[in-house]
Amino acid sequence: MTVRTNVSRQDLAVVRNLGILAHVDAGKTTVTERMLFLTGITHKLGEVHDGTTVTDFDPQERDRGITIFAAAVSCRWDEHRLTVIDTPGHVDFSDEVERSLRVLDGAVAVFDAVAGVEPQSESVWRRADRYGVPRIAFVNKMDRAGADLTAAVASIRERLHPVPLLVQLPVYDGDAFTGVVDLVRPRALHWGGGVVEGPVPEYLADEVAHARRELEEAVAERHSAALEEFVERSELSADTLTAALRELTLVGEVVPVLCGAAYRDIGIEPLLDAVVAYLPSPLDRPAVGDGEDRRGADPAEPLAALAFKVHATPTGRLTFVRVYSGVLAKGDTVFDASGGRRERVARILRVQADRHEEVERAIAGDIVALVGPKAVRVGATLCAPDAPVQLEPPVPTEPVVSVAIEAKSSAETEKLALALARLADEDPSLTVRTDPETGQTLLAGLGELHLEVVVEKLRRDRGLSVTVGKPQVAYRETVVRGVRGLVYRHVKQDGGAGQWAHIVLDVRPLNESEPGATGFEFESTVVGGRVPAEFVHAVEAGCRDALAEGPLAGHPVTGVRVTLTDGATHSKDSSDLAFRTAGRLGLRDALRASVMAILEPLVELTVTVPEDYVGAVLGDLAARRGRVAGSVSRTGVVVVTATVPLAELFGYATRLRSRTQGRGTFTTRPLGYAPAP
Repeated sequence: MTVRTNVSRQDLAVVRNLGILAHVDAGKTTVTERMLFLTGITHKLGEVHDGTTVTDFDPQERDRGITIFAAAVSCRWDEHRLTVIDTPGHVDFSDEVERSLRVLDGAVAVFDAVAGVEPQSESVWRRADRYGVPRIAFVNKMDRAGADLTAAVASIRERLHPVPLLVQLPVYDGDAFTGVVDLVRPRALHWGGGVVEGPVPEYLADEVAHARRELEEAVAERHSAALEEFVERSELSADTLTAALRELTLVGEVVPVLCGAAYRDIGIEPLLDAVVAYLPSPLDRPAVGDGEDRRGADPAEPLAALAFKVHATPTGRLTFVRVYSGVLAKGDTVFDASGGRRERVARILRVQADRHEEVERAIAGDIVALVGPKAVRVGATLCAPDAPVQLEPPVPTEPVVSVAIEAKSSAETEKLALALARLADEDPSLTVRTDPETGQTLLAGLGELHLEVVVEKLRRDRGLSVTVGKPQVAYRETVVRGVRGLVYRHVKQDGGAGQWAHIVLDVRPLNESEPGATGFEFESTVVGGRVPAEFVHAVEAGCRDALAEGPLAGHPVTGVRVTLTDGATHSKDSSDLAFRTAGRLGLRDALRASVMAILEPLVELTVTVPEDYVGAVLGDLAARRGRVAGSVSRTGVVVVTATVPLAELFGYATRLRSRTQGRGTFTTRPLGYAPAP
């Protein structure tokens, strides 16, 4: 399917697809709201505390005062078309961030000027690293007492390990933060009913000259063209500095750092200018796909789009896609390469959070919502039927907490099952299964808050009355000491063609020095063709089947390395099925013969409390089997970092409030697994 279009590749140079990333309460949504106001999308400033923001439009987001669902908004700035995605900051909704980063070209990382890099800041930064997303940093809340731009930049350098380059300095009038100095084009920008440009204040002249010199030297050290100009003229022009910063940002060598106070409307205009100047267009990003099927950002190429979000609305199902190549027009039939089916696109919507504008087509570089596809799942590739391609999907985060859930009345049981299936379709980090022993329906997610939000959606949006059990963590089982040379022979005769397979397995821990290691590795050392390659793959598939349930308590098994060392086949009765069955049953026998252990999930807990309550908090952490890693004092409060088993943190919010008279706060970040006591 090829659609003629008069759009050229160069038209994509003015497109910016970016996400706003940060720790919870760093000011992501406020930054986004100011962007929308300045670009003319809104005519009244929305506030998180008033529940009037554009991107936090869900009733639960407004009730809780946090971002739960990634929301996209399209706007224009300086003749550029921006699609901005406001992502959640809470760890329980990190999968929304993961899916957004998979389709974004660039990002603005927002940091609190007092706290610097916080746990979730680090988590989302690592996710952006994984997808190679270029970033600029915005140090927010410069108007707060204790704000320290230098310390914030140092924490970015030390904890995130990029090369942060200051392109602005703050301007204060007494203790009041009033504006910034632009180091690239030395000038002062002041806010007070709008932005006013003026000369650099005389008292800042020496500091600005020194900071710009440091910026020039850092850029010249890393950019050949800038180095030539620097050697020749002993300085860099604003145009050269801008171009070099852009190139270095695109390859991830540096991170330009800006500052401001979004709540007071200071610093957003230059932030938008920086988005245009330094972040990539679709043309700057690498082609997608594998081998000969790679597709670049070109409307003339065959269609390739990735579905990264599915949302069920009262009026129908919306499928959010990023178009990487080609053109998608209303009424087109596309091929779902992941599901192996064709889907018809009835309507194409340009998204404005909870409002939508219908358009006739979407081209390479666009992020839009589709109406029409019935069965497209998150991570599916939509492509031209005559030019199929498979794009890498975002990897869903593994659930760590589960609850038993059931309808209060038998009449709603079927409705609950249907609603849960739809929610799991929208959110791949949710899983729904039936406990084989109790028959209960188990809903698993990324945390207590994640599951609370899902249950509230069932009650509020679906009108269901449900009963929810006590949360349970997702334990795992692992091999402490394995077995060698376990022989398993599978023989089955039932009158027709038989099943015959003979295998020899070695089982050992995945990492001897790391008891909490997760994952599974399979290898074959069989020689002489005693087990053909196709049967080796069947044995591996059978072993993976066996990992679903461990011998100790029925938890999934992880942290295991299995080696197929020998085997034999039958001339007539050997088959893929026979060797897959042998792999499953053989590994089960091997696990029963091994020394096994239970693994429990751990989290990094960061607690911020007034100094007077530190003793009470530390005592409570010790009672919860927490290991304190360190503490830092900051202007009247202490930030305590500890490693705590997830199972010990249920109800911790209530306990912390009672022990600190409501003045303590905490955040968590997954750390992996460790042997349970």
